[in-house]
Amino acid sequence: MAKRVFDWFASSLGLLLLAPLLVLLAFLIKLDSTGPVFFRQERVGLAGRTFKIHKFRTMVTDAEKKGLQITVGADARVTRVGQWLRKYKLDELPQLMDVWLGRMSLVGPRPEVPRYVACYPDKVRELILSVRPGITDKASIEFKDENLILGKSLDPDQAYIQEVLPIKVGYYVEYVKTRTIWGDVKLIFQTFKALIR
Repeated sequence: MAKRVFDWFASSLGLLLLAPLLVLLAFLIKLDSTGPVFFRQERVGLAGRTFKIHKFRTMVTDAEKKGLQITVGADARVTRVGQWLRKYKLDELPQLMDVWLGRMSLVGPRPEVPRYVACYPDKVRELILSVRPGITDKASIEFKDENLILGKSLDPDQAYIQEVLPIKVGYYVEYVKTRTIWGDVKLIFQTFKALIR
């Protein structure tokens, strides 16, 4: 309950303070390329329920029909403004709306698409999905340059499933078993620190 109150208060404050920036970024996205401002994708959330996540669109329209569900290296689908948004993780800011709506938390396991959740080991899938997914977590910090790492692989999709995802799952399980409000605050500050670096 305390975590949900913290999330609601922090996301409300964040949306209020960042409103001018969000409007500016939306304008830049529309100016740079045709298509919607937001990218909506089905992700798996609390108790296995799916929801449509909010992110600023950083790719051309219908990008998923033109490639993988993950971004790899210098992906040609990424727009000019999208490259900048991704570099500074600004495309993630609209997820504050998902936190405010109760679909996500500020900190928690990153919500994956259904096909990758299906790759979770059976013994930990229920545990990971027992908490709301988050905007950031330890895996997000450790793999902040994930697309560059996958770009070096001959089969990025399999590399993600076989090499990256098992490490992320380990972080997710560790978070669920040890989570505290203070731990969440520390992860938020670590995320800011990683972005500044």
